Amino acid sequence: MEQTKNTQQAQLIRMTTTPIPQLISAMAVPTIISMMVTSIYNMADTYFVSKLGTSATGAVGIVFSLMAIIQAIGFMLGMGAGANVSRLLGQQQDQRASVFASTSFFTALVFGLILAISGLTGMNTLMKMLGATETILPYARDYASYILFGAPIMCASFVLNNVLRSQGKAVLSMVGIGLGGVLNIVLDPIFIFVFDLGIAGAAIATLLSQCISFAILLSFFLLKKTSVRLHIKYVSRTADVYRIIIQTGMPSLCRQGLASISTVCLNRAAAVYGDPAVAAMSVVGRIFMFIMSVMLGFGQGFQPVAGYNYGAGRYDRVKQAFRFTLTVGVILLGTLAVIGFILAPQAIALFRKEDLEVIQIGSLAMRAQCMSLPLMAIITVTNMLFQTTGKPGQATFLACSRQGIFFLPLIYLLPHFIGLLGVQLTQTASDICTSLCCIPLLILYFKELNEKMQEQQNNLSDSPIKNEA
Repeated sequence: MEQTKNTQQAQLIRMTTTPIPQLISAMAVPTIISMMVTSIYNMADTYFVSKLGTSATGAVGIVFSLMAIIQAIGFMLGMGAGANVSRLLGQQQDQRASVFASTSFFTALVFGLILAISGLTGMNTLMKMLGATETILPYARDYASYILFGAPIMCASFVLNNVLRSQGKAVLSMVGIGLGGVLNIVLDPIFIFVFDLGIAGAAIATLLSQCISFAILLSFFLLKKTSVRLHIKYVSRTADVYRIIIQTGMPSLCRQGLASISTVCLNRAAAVYGDPAVAAMSVVGRIFMFIMSVMLGFGQGFQPVAGYNYGAGRYDRVKQAFRFTLTVGVILLGTLAVIGFILAPQAIALFRKEDLEVIQIGSLAMRAQCMSLPLMAIITVTNMLFQTTGKPGQATFLACSRQGIFFLPLIYLLPHFIGLLGVQLTQTASDICTSLCCIPLLILYFKELNEKMQEQQNNLSDSPIKNEA
């Protein structure tokens, strides 16, 4: 017990005293690796499935919106727990942190089971709702059935991943997610082509890799390599804990849930122009998921730093961490935007070089999104800042803006006036509008933070020790 306390105290000192650039970089590197591996195996699914035809490629995009629903539940509970865990550990309330972690973990298993049962009993209706055409439907159904079987494991894995990162255990998170991702990449061609299982083979590979990742992540908690504990006895019986988790995780639910809805709307809008349009937008989505995995990974290195220091009252370090992360993010995404703009046709051709229509549609959409890509740095870091430091209202608004408040009207209006071009430009227009919303929210936030810092200085100057000195 004493050794555990010393370890936790050492972690608190590390998170609140290590120079910000060094600390965030150390936290971000393993997170970036795990995020990139996850994106790579998602792209691997699309790449190998694309060898089965344009309709099969479109099916990956259809089922992606289902996976976004599963992720929405997992991220809501995972971020709802993680943000509170980091602040509570900063306040040295370790047992209460375990309550939040355990409650979210077991709730994720239950929610995932409900989602699996609901989806499997209404498969055809669900796939059509998600935008599957008659030619895409058989592929989408085969792929989705195995994904739904793994829904409880996937939801719970997101919780384990976020709770590990919130404690500053990004390396352990990387090991669990990374090994599962590498396994998926290896199993994809084996199940699809060697065992001749087609698109179902890709889904089976994903399911098996998710189970392996879950087992590895859970083992770190069972072997007590973490600051918090997972146990059924820690599951809260009071509504207040669930309220706080859901309230804190609501931005993630909105972000991922609306990502699913927006993907459905995008697929349905693209379906008007045929399977090549659906396949092209699916490929573009996977490419940008890979690009954004770098930014999200770096931002997730920022989150526990912000949470720990905000909980410990080190508001100066919160400001410094935000500035550093935003600067690096803009430079990083700006560089990737230039590369992506130039190499857009070649990137799309990697997936469907046999279909010139897919390449043409996808290249324009990819170049349009590259033009607004640097703005994603301010959107991502601002959202993470608000969510981690206890500003769920602002975080939820921004999460709703990009894929909901702006995207949903635009995906209806732009195609209505300019056809397929409107489908290709919708995400870019939505990103520009969302980034503009960040500015006034940040001004108000840092004004409040400066007031807290001034209050701290006033309290210090009025303390008996200071006066006595």
